[in-house]
Amino acid sequence: MRAGGPLVPSPALMTSRRKLLMVAAVVAVALSLASVADAKGFRRYLRLRQDVEALDERNRALAAQNDALRKEIAALRQDPATLEQSVREELGYVKPGEIVFHLESP
Repeated sequence: MRAGGPLVPSPALMTSRRKLLMVAAVVAVALSLASVADAKGFRRYLRLRQDVEALDERNRALAAQNDALRKEIAALRQDPATLEQSVREELGYVKPGEIVFHLESP
């Protein structure tokens, strides 16, 4: 050993570490590929990916529906004319003295 100089590993030790690192990397890549490339695993992965995409689309649609319902609720709470129209259409209410005509198409 040299006094005061940096310690440098021997070339043989560096070569064996590199080999060990390469073997570990190859094993990790092989295991990853085996788990994904397996016929069942890959098909399952694709199916799950499609399921996630479908669920994301459903979530977006439900979020849009929620926004529309929130706006409708706000309009019903704030605007008496909107509330009256909704009650007349959905519940069939009429004001006292009004006459309702139901017309049937042939």
